[in-house]
Amino acid sequence: MPYRGKLEYAQERKLRERNTRLYRLAHWPIWIWVFFLAPGPLTFSLFAHGFGRGNLAWLALVLLGTGIALVSGNLPGCEPRPYILRFDEDKPNPLYRRVCYTFAWNAVLSFALLNLAGLIIAIVTGTWYMKQIYTYTYAPLCITILLLGALGQLPRVGPSTKGEGTERRYFYGSVWAAVAAQALLLAVWKTLPNTRTASLIKLAVFCAALLLMAFAAYRGVLPRTRPIVPGESMIAD
Repeated sequence: MPYRGKLEYAQERKLRERNTRLYRLAHWPIWIWVFFLAPGPLTFSLFAHGFGRGNLAWLALVLLGTGIALVSGNLPGCEPRPYILRFDEDKPNPLYRRVCYTFAWNAVLSFALLNLAGLIIAIVTGTWYMKQIYTYTYAPLCITILLLGALGQLPRVGPSTKGEGTERRYFYGSVWAAVAAQALLLAVWKTLPNTRTASLIKLAVFCAALLLMAFAAYRGVLPRTRPIVPGESMIAD
């Protein structure tokens, strides 16, 4: 099926020689959140019971690690100058970008898939098993995603940046869909009771949000989800 959504033309994008301090600093919270979510069971405890000592200790480590990476320019978007200038250039993808985007894919995919599984199980059995799901299933799923990233099988984590013009839209489209759907799921989960009927409503809201945002991303309506077609130069972040 031919793509019928909106496009971006590389030659129309403003060429940026350097990233401002504000621009670099604005990207830091993104990576704090990505790595803070990495220990899934600890994150589940945060949303189920509130901020505990384990969450605080892990946040301190994440702030320290990402802060060092920020200062040294080893976080995507936090570099002193843009790394990618031509979207179709066959340029080596730095290790820090591959690691960061791999963990970002884990944050996007793992929680969405586990929450979806928990909803389906709750509907079928009438019982919520989210704690057990995160305790026993998160680690294998996380390891699988990290392995795919290490093998370069996920968008934006390959050995080359050649496909950046299209791969970035897959990444940002997934981020838009997962964040919006899980925010709505959290709202209805806090509002509705733990009954099968309520679980069906939660599942419907969750799936509808995922599909709606995915379609909007496919059409290029959402920021950074339009394919970048050949032209002179581009800057990606």
